[in-house]
Amino acid sequence: MKVTTKKNEQVANMVFASIYPLYWNRLEKNGRTKEEFHTVLEWFTGFDEEKLQSLIEDKVTYREFFKQATIHPNADMIKGVVCGYRIEEIEAEFEVYKKCRQMEKLIDELAKGRKMEKILRS
Repeated sequence: MKVTTKKNEQVANMVFASIYPLYWNRLEKNGRTKEEFHTVLEWFTGFDEEKLQSLIEDKVTYREFFKQATIHPNADMIKGVVCGYRIEEIEAEFEVYKKCRQMEKLIDELAKGRKMEKILRS
């Protein structure tokens, strides 16, 4: 599927605080810990637990969330299909959408029980 400007804007304007509990509920149901969840988020974004909490409380959008993030240099190694979109084929102009899908791919891998060293591309 192709990302559109409209789709990119929809995702960019979503509030991270509204999605965070959905990610956490999925991981918790699959026996993962909050520590593992935050390890993955910190690896990808550079945000420690305190900064994540601050962003949640401030109800930042994905656009602002990723604007403040320091995306890991190995993030380009995150490949695959999420919600019908092949991550590596998402055009550079849809940067927020691509980062969102990369983060979701990491969370999917964690939920499916993949080993942490593989998730963190080490």
